[in-house]
Amino acid sequence: MTGTETPSRLSVSELVVSIAEENNDLLAGGISPEHKSDGSYVTKVDRNLQQTFFENLQAKWPQYGLIGEEMEHSDQVEVCETSENGYWVIDPLDGTTNFTAGFLCYGVSLALVIDGQPVIAVIYDPVRKECFSAEAGVGAFLNDQPIRSDECADTLEDCIANVDYKRLVGELAVRLVRSPPYRSQRNLGTSVLEWCWLASGRVQLYLHGGQKLWDFAAGYLILVEAGGAATSLSGMPLDCASLRKRSVVAASNPRLLSQWSSWIDLNRFESDSPL
Repeated sequence: MTGTETPSRLSVSELVVSIAEENNDLLAGGISPEHKSDGSYVTKVDRNLQQTFFENLQAKWPQYGLIGEEMEHSDQVEVCETSENGYWVIDPLDGTTNFTAGFLCYGVSLALVIDGQPVIAVIYDPVRKECFSAEAGVGAFLNDQPIRSDECADTLEDCIANVDYKRLVGELAVRLVRSPPYRSQRNLGTSVLEWCWLASGRVQLYLHGGQKLWDFAAGYLILVEAGGAATSLSGMPLDCASLRKRSVVAASNPRLLSQWSSWIDLNRFESDSPL
């Protein structure tokens, strides 16, 4: 099946799981990393997975462009600006620092973006064998069972928050440490799984100071289809039409997002995050 086949949530899920399961190094951990120009880690597993995704996606659905985290930035920009039919957004291994340290929390992410919006999303956790997926207007799923996030807590005080302090600056970070409005706080160290855990109700609030397209494209759709909601710190939508980095304010339902956003607005300076 090549050329004109239309991808579906199920067919994309099968592809992601099969590629992840066939990479014997994905569960190894402790693999020596290299430093990229931005200071982050990359390993041979990241590169091998991305190449395998490129080959399979090009063979099955050549009508779409390909944007992978490990591509050169200029190539990413070209695909984003010239792919008329849409493009795949691939993070072959999110949580590489965890992976190299043997901390078993990382994921594989794939999203199809058409007209600037994600329409199909799959995130796979190879350690827990959990495949999160979504299709626009269809719903969100965990191992093909529907999930909902919007039936969780209704007040900030009842919530567990996933907060990435590394990318938060200024007064907001200080106030979150000194007087958090939520019950407890976590940070997984892998953006793609953090979106999924929010969508499945394991946490109820999310805050991140800056994510790239491959960090949020798939997870954002999964959250929205599960009943959650998200914006940037400045209240802008998380569109996928450009490579611009975005901050994230998200919650398991719109009511919580309103409370969360209001608290953040009262406890930060405009200069805390411009994204």
